This record gives sequence, structure tokens and C-alpha cells, in this order.
Amino acid sequence: MTLATIALNNLRRRKGRAVFLLIGLLLGVGTVVTLFSLTSALTAEAQHKMENFGANIIISPRTDKLSLSYGAINLGGITVDQEEIREADLSKLSTIPNSRNIALVAPKSLSAVQAKGERVLLMGIRPESEFKLKRWWSVAGRVLRSDDELVAGNAVAKRLGLRQGDGIDIGDRHFTVTGILNETGSQDDHLLLSTLGAAQSLSGKEGIVSLVEVAALCGDCPVEDMVKQISSVLPDAEVNAIQQVVKTRMHALQQFRLFSFAVGGVIVLTGGLVVFVTMMSSVNERTREIGIFRALGFRRSHVMRLILIESMSISFFSGVLGYLLGMAVTWLVLPFVGEGSHAWMWHPLLAVGAVVMAMGVGCLATIYPALHAGRMDPTEALRAL
Repeated sequence: MTLATIALNNLRRRKGRAVFLLIGLLLGVGTVVTLFSLTSALTAEAQHKMENFGANIIISPRTDKLSLSYGAINLGGITVDQEEIREADLSKLSTIPNSRNIALVAPKSLSAVQAKGERVLLMGIRPESEFKLKRWWSVAGRVLRSDDELVAGNAVAKRLGLRQGDGIDIGDRHFTVTGILNETGSQDDHLLLSTLGAAQSLSGKEGIVSLVEVAALCGDCPVEDMVKQISSVLPDAEVNAIQQVVKTRMHALQQFRLFSFAVGGVIVLTGGLVVFVTMMSSVNERTREIGIFRALGFRRSHVMRLILIESMSISFFSGVLGYLLGMAVTWLVLPFVGEGSHAWMWHPLLAVGAVVMAMGVGCLATIYPALHAGRMDPTEALRAL
């Protein structure tokens, strides 16, 4: 009969204690797995959104301004020269080293136009990229699809008395309003949106864009390096990163991750205490049994290994079941804390980590009870018979 057989037989005889120890470790491991997998899923989801729907780099025309003062009176800055951004040059963005980090490129053409006797701002866009970039936009009606269609901002629609289906003349072109942009509380409410080509044609600047937004934020994107790379391929443009947005989003993700580490540490410590108390109680209750083993020729190392095998067996199954429990809870909870469960996935390394953690905690918490059992004097133990 081997030590492993004796240990497993002992667990069968004391099913209640074994189940209690299993549940204690299982809940601890399951909680840690849930926190880490949930954090990983939410981080992946946030990064996915930021990669595809967050404008983090702004490309604008480079301007030269001179500060003018006369007679000690500051007359402000005067723009003396302004470069233009050619739409064709935007293809150069695909040549930068970090082009794989660029999710969307959204060029715009801005111009002031006359509509119904009012002076308003017209913004030409690529509908397929602009509406994907600005996920918070919602339209009463439908988005524009052709060069003779418009979407009106909420404020400008009220100002001009526009409704879905109305016709409006701008310059020498006739447009149909296909939708009204629901109120955003930003400058977008005051815009008329058309296709990029239509706006360029009205302003007489075909092939020229006023502004470009680039969505390129993710967890490991070198945004500052990308700014330098874009500046090198577009030397006549001003390239700036929205650093505050980048830092705020990354800081939030990092704080959530640190919180998970802290909670996980407390749970692991609690699980270790449960194992320690349970195994110590088990050793004290088995004084006569251990005395018999010693009288039969078991060495101290044998007794210690016997206690450790019992603990490791329970810890192994706790790690496996805890991982499965944690992943199941993540799958159930993720739809309520995120916008979907697309980021949920099995993590083989997390499974290995859960088992290793459970066995490590079980081993560390059982070392003292095992040493205590090995140090028992067989003669003192046999007197209890």
C-alpha cells in the first residue's frame, strides 16, 4: 500500500472535511479566476472600442501665425500662410511602421455655406467611416448615402426648420435631408453633413480636406511614435495626439486591473487560512492514527508526505473546478457589465495558473500542519489508545 493510496482512503473516510476544504479553495480560486478573466474581457472590449471608435490623432493643416502688436496694443495672431492637406496624400498613412494600429481614417471638409438665407457650417464626410467612428451619433431617419443627400444637426435643423425628407438648395446643388442628428450637446448639433465629394465641390476645393481624425488607440499602441511617423509622411500637416483621452482611458483600465490584483490577493490569503485551519484540525484529530503509523515504521518524512498528498489532491481538483466556475461566472456576468460577450474566451494559461495557485496555496498552508504531524512523538501518540 502506497502513501497515495493511504491518503486517498483517508479522504474517502472523511468526506465532510474533504468537501469543506474543496469548497473553500474552489470558491477562492473561482473568485480570482472570475476577477482576472472579467478584467481581461473588459480590457479587450475597451481596447476594441478604442481601436475602432476613438479618434486619438488629429491631422490639421499647418499654419504660420505672427503675433502683431502696434502702439503697445496686442492685435492678436494673424495667419499669413496655411498649407493644405490633399486627400490623395492620406494613402501615405498605410506606409508608416505602425500602420497596423490605425483602425479608421476619417477626413473632413469644412466650409461656410448659405442655406435658406442663413450662414451655416457644412461638413463633408465619408459616411462609412464617420458614423463608425462616432458611435454616439444617432439619426432620426437614415444616414446619407449619396452626393445629393444631407443629415442635419439637431440645432441647425431647428434653426432652418428642416425635417426628414425636406429639400434644400446650397449653392447650385439640391439636397434631400435624409435624417436629423439627435442632440449631442456638442458642435455637431450645428453642422450640416454631406458626402466629402459634395462638400469639396461646393467649396471649390476638390481633393482637399480640412481635418483628419485617426482612430488608433489600443493598449500597446505607441501613440507618440505614431504622431512622429505621420508627421514624417505628411510634413505639411500639423499632427497632434489627444493625450488626455489616451491617459484617462489607460489609467482607468490600469486601476481596474490593480483592484483585481488586490481583491485576488485577499481571496488567496483567505483560502490559505481555510486550508491551514482545516489541515491543522485534521492533524490534531488523527493523533492516534499518526502514532500507529510511526509505530509501524513510518518516518517523519512519510507522515509529512501523507498530509501533503491529501492537501495537494484536494488543491488540484479545487484548481480545476475553480477555473471552470470562474469562467462560467464570467460568461454569465459579462453581458451585464459590458456591451456583449464577444471578448469572452477560454484562457489556457489562466487554467494552468489557477491549478498552480490552488496547489501552491494548499502546499504553503499545509507545511506547518505536516511538520507538526511529523514531529509527533509516537509513544505519546500511542498513549491515547
